[in-house]
Amino acid sequence: MGIGGALGMRTAIIASIFATLACAPGLSTPALAATANASVSAAPIKPLVLSKVRDLDLGTITLGPGIWSNATVAISQAGALTCTTNVTCTGAAQSAQYNVQGSNQQRVRISAPDLTLTNQSDPSQTLTMSVSAPASVMLTNSGFPGVNFSIGGSVTLNSTTSGGTYVGTFDVTVDY
Repeated sequence: MGIGGALGMRTAIIASIFATLACAPGLSTPALAATANASVSAAPIKPLVLSKVRDLDLGTITLGPGIWSNATVAISQAGALTCTTNVTCTGAAQSAQYNVQGSNQQRVRISAPDLTLTNQSDPSQTLTMSVSAPASVMLTNSGFPGVNFSIGGSVTLNSTTSGGTYVGTFDVTVDY
């Protein structure tokens, strides 16, 4: 074999070694690699704390004479008492009030479904209270003092409504 044949063989061996190295996994550089960055954020918020400030009270309701139905007694969220015909309302009526604490500048949703009031003298007698609550409040601080919100409601009475004290419990839920 002459010098030209040996040189050609050496070139073929070197080319074969480079081809093997180029195909070896992990030893080559990807020809079309791409890199992208993404932002990462986290917004921890304080757990909500709900507490009762005061109870709702419709005061004393005196039923009028005769046979009638659908008399409404209502107290607004602001505490304004309304009595329709056939009933007289007296006493210190007030809306319920709650306090919610959490993280500043967070909107808090409020849920307060209607409830059943039970006559304490005769538990078989009940009234349904239609609840009036705000849909949400915006927290203006973190933690104490929180934000107060009020809940009102209404009951419908008729001439056959049994006398007595009717009591129920709100099921108020707050969440972010």
